[in-house]
Amino acid sequence: MHFINGLLVLPVLFVAQVAHADGMDSVRAFYEKTQAVRANFHQVVTDKQGRKVQEVQGTMQLKRPNKFRWDYNKPYEQQIISDGKQVWLYDTELAQVTVRDIGKALGSSPAALLAGGKAIEETFTLANASNRDGLNWVSAQPKDKESGFEKILLGFKDNQIQEMALLDSFGHNTKIVFSKVEVNPALDEKSFLFKPPKGVDVVGE
Repeated sequence: MHFINGLLVLPVLFVAQVAHADGMDSVRAFYEKTQAVRANFHQVVTDKQGRKVQEVQGTMQLKRPNKFRWDYNKPYEQQIISDGKQVWLYDTELAQVTVRDIGKALGSSPAALLAGGKAIEETFTLANASNRDGLNWVSAQPKDKESGFEKILLGFKDNQIQEMALLDSFGHNTKIVFSKVEVNPALDEKSFLFKPPKGVDVVGE
């Protein structure tokens, strides 16, 4: 964020606000003031023993309410796309598409968690977590016991998402670090549309 120091008192007030900011302040600002995001991400998954089982990079876009697109690069190439009504997961290696209603995905999908609106507390219980690594952290506990996730942590800096940490029901830990984060960019609506390629199996609703 850029601040114009038109008055000498402004930097002092800003420092005071930052000193008292916490994760809940950041998450509220994120959902109220950020309507769109575009970023790169680096994702690492480890098992119960801490062994790395997956590492992948990609790009993500989100636009409220409930539109998002995550493109995973090789060797785990897949796409997760929501048009705001349905969520499509396309695995290119399996040549398979899984589709779910957005209402059922909201409580179980980290991607849907970020793209949701102010009503996010209807599907997640939010609470401050310990600040570390220069980030304000929030714990997001899924209210749906069958979500597949035990715990989700969101790390913010200057009210923008920087990291996610997820623990699933199998004991796998997923860490997602975002970079080159663009706030409220102009995004093409076509990015959130998905049409299954010919010859691909479609599973789901």
